[in-house]
Amino acid sequence: MSGDLMLNRLVALRDEGYRAFNSRLIPTVATERVIGIRVPHLRQLARDLNRDEPEACQVFMAALPHRYHEEDNLHGFLIELEKDFDRAMALTESFLPHVDNWATCDLFSPKVFKKRPEEALAAARRWIDSAHPYTRRYGIGLLLGNYLGEHFRPELLDWVADVRDEHYYVRMMVAWYFATALGKQYEAALPYIEGRRLDPWTHNKAIQKAIESRVISEERKAHLRTLRLKAR
Repeated sequence: MSGDLMLNRLVALRDEGYRAFNSRLIPTVATERVIGIRVPHLRQLARDLNRDEPEACQVFMAALPHRYHEEDNLHGFLIELEKDFDRAMALTESFLPHVDNWATCDLFSPKVFKKRPEEALAAARRWIDSAHPYTRRYGIGLLLGNYLGEHFRPELLDWVADVRDEHYYVRMMVAWYFATALGKQYEAALPYIEGRRLDPWTHNKAIQKAIESRVISEERKAHLRTLRLKAR
């Protein structure tokens, strides 16, 4: 399938009302790069293509960079469907440098990464150390999604707490990580808040998101409120 034919498949799913709405959510993406496709429709297209036209998928994913936001999202969904660990890892490594917004960054996480957690964790370490903000965000997001449960290690909190990056979407992911950690690994995560290990903005944002969580008890939320830093 040529690039034009793939683009025609995407344009056929356009929803102009959703395009306007979605464009406001991704301010780092130029409006002219947004087609306007709802996520369930894009996921279904990825499943259909992966099942029926695997060769066309490989050609499409080799054609980086893409022009449109939804092409990037489709690319991410196709990676997510990859069942071979090494292939999924290679595809992710080649794609991440081209990710330019939080939405694409957060929408895909190959399930096969969970089958080899040590190797995926090593990749997360590399990605967190990247100078590219969305690669860094992706690495933190992988820790949030896959390593706050059975594969949790206390030292992973240090990996995230040590991130120093002024990029808004990196700082926001750090805050989300610690808010989630407070819900799933409270005793391990709390000292990072009590010890003010994060920059003030991220510290307060993590507390805000934790207080909004339904999985944290009211007693713990009350304590977290006392740890907010006052604006200078």
